[in-house]
Amino acid sequence: MNEVVLYDYWRSSASYRVRIALNLLGIDYKTVPINLLDGAQKTPEYLALNPQGLVPTLVIDGKTLTQSLAIIEYLAETRPEYGLLPPNIADRQKVRALAYAVAMDIHPICNLHVVSHLMTMTEKPDARQEWMKHFISDGLGKLETMIGKADGAFSFGNTPTMADLCLVPQVYNARRWGVDMTAFKRIVDIDGRCAELPAFQVAHPDRVRP
Repeated sequence: MNEVVLYDYWRSSASYRVRIALNLLGIDYKTVPINLLDGAQKTPEYLALNPQGLVPTLVIDGKTLTQSLAIIEYLAETRPEYGLLPPNIADRQKVRALAYAVAMDIHPICNLHVVSHLMTMTEKPDARQEWMKHFISDGLGKLETMIGKADGAFSFGNTPTMADLCLVPQVYNARRWGVDMTAFKRIVDIDGRCAELPAFQVAHPDRVRP
């Protein structure tokens, strides 16, 4: 059997999502750290694996996969028994909408290279934190409404799905940047339930930091 290898940065939200997915599916994997702060993602060797120079990259089933949600959807489709995506097509759309609200609307404008560029355009020392708090708070407020008051223990239903794999790393970032979470009761409750599960615990950045 081919070894599964995750090219990973410990604090990357996208990498964090994939670590949770692999853990939930019980897939053993080797981690290769890619230190984004040192520019390891820009080396010719890494760019040959991932032309975007982003993390994560997952080598599995003899394939090299990039883009965290594309990776998670591949895992969901090749290993459907766990239920990272629900079997019903309308339910899958709902889970994708919740996941994409984080991964496509909050995460990109709060990414390392975006905020680094912002800091070249201003001399305000607190611009980075203000930027993060504004966009994360705005995005989580909309996500709270999207999740609504559904009965399930998680973002959709009573088992974690791709939506929770995106939500938990975003909550970690929100707390890191000092976002007031008081208004996001449903999100905080779901994050707390996820934090009780070993798959989420061992994927946490504090547990995988080199």
